[in-house]
Amino acid sequence: MNYRAGRAVSQLAGLLGPAALSALWSGLRPLLPIPQPRRCAPLRRLRRLFLVQNLFLMSIAVNARFLLANKLEGIGWYSYEILKRWVEQHPEEEFVFFFDRPYDPQFVFGPNVRPVVLGPPARHPILFYLWFEWSLPAAFKKYGCDRFFSPDGFLSLRAKIPTLLVIHDIAWKHFPDLVPWAHRKHYEYFMPKFIAAAQKIATVSDYSKQDILAQFPAAQGKTFYSYNGCHQSYQPLSEAEQEVVRQQYAEGQDYFLYLGSIHPRKNMLRLLQAFEDFKAKTNSPILLLVAGRLAWQNDELKSYLDQMQYRSSVRLLGYLPQEELPKVLGAAYALLYVSLFEGFGLPLLEAAAAGVPSLGANTSSMPEVVGAAGLLADPYSLAEISAQMQRLVQDQALYQKLKAATAQQASRFSWQQAAEELWTELMALKA
Repeated sequence: MNYRAGRAVSQLAGLLGPAALSALWSGLRPLLPIPQPRRCAPLRRLRRLFLVQNLFLMSIAVNARFLLANKLEGIGWYSYEILKRWVEQHPEEEFVFFFDRPYDPQFVFGPNVRPVVLGPPARHPILFYLWFEWSLPAAFKKYGCDRFFSPDGFLSLRAKIPTLLVIHDIAWKHFPDLVPWAHRKHYEYFMPKFIAAAQKIATVSDYSKQDILAQFPAAQGKTFYSYNGCHQSYQPLSEAEQEVVRQQYAEGQDYFLYLGSIHPRKNMLRLLQAFEDFKAKTNSPILLLVAGRLAWQNDELKSYLDQMQYRSSVRLLGYLPQEELPKVLGAAYALLYVSLFEGFGLPLLEAAAAGVPSLGANTSSMPEVVGAAGLLADPYSLAEISAQMQRLVQDQALYQKLKAATAQQASRFSWQQAAEELWTELMALKA
């Protein structure tokens, strides 16, 4: 395919907009002797080159496994935010979304999306292999795909089309004991091969980029980072709105908030211990609200909760619907997120967007995301975490300074910017 010609028309589409380009084509089409059928492979190639029928310049394959209705978490939200923008802003391209189970129509973001369900449902290393190495390559040929975007760290080694791979982090390298055995072995065997095979590798923070480069020499020269954004629903709340939320969830009291899954890597046990120490030293009435699903069976955590002196000041909210999260976060006094390791740390950005200071860990990517809008602590130091909580409550001048910095910090991150940066790299792939 003549990609230089295709890019020229793509740029024209961007300048004119899809409606104007469609009108221009309607005027030119009767003058051009271009056949209409789509069933013959050569004619399909002509269609893509000369904008026949649907005005598509190329067919972009997308790994859409994590677009799951009512189950959008990390990679799922990342996929949603990037792909929705691509589809809406590039109507000249066809996107073939490959799902591994029945999909929700809400994820078909436009008429230029072709949803395809491929088996088997890939949620185990053996099924990963079958889906990526057998189902996908055959589908790429069937649907005439030109490029592949995979936002979940996996790709197809048998496929022969250029790939943009997103690796959010390599936490499994640093915390192997927290990864199930079969998944860890899959990562250890396939990740070096994926990194060698990908034409370009995206990640979500400068820390993650440097971490990947340090661990995998094959990533040199083709790895870049593009920060996440956060959903537009995270906005500062008025004092009246905050009071309503505090009454609903905290009996009118100020509260710290932890937001995220409850997993050993999130350091929840040490956070509870630090909160207990903070309460003993300050006698503050502030509460700790924990919003997130239990992602790991942790008897030690449950046992500690049962014997806490200040257990009545800890509220376990469980998994909250997406529409509740901006309200609960926006009414918080501060976000506590002292995770042991993050590739990005999205709740820290969501807090800044909501005008809420945060306490993050001084490791991995979190200093990049917190910036001047919060404090940092050694996630392995109970005393330091407690001391930073005390500063947030007792030093009001510091607290107001952090709060005033949230808007500027949040403005550094944008899903639109991320979508544009990733699109540029996708278009730069060499056939």
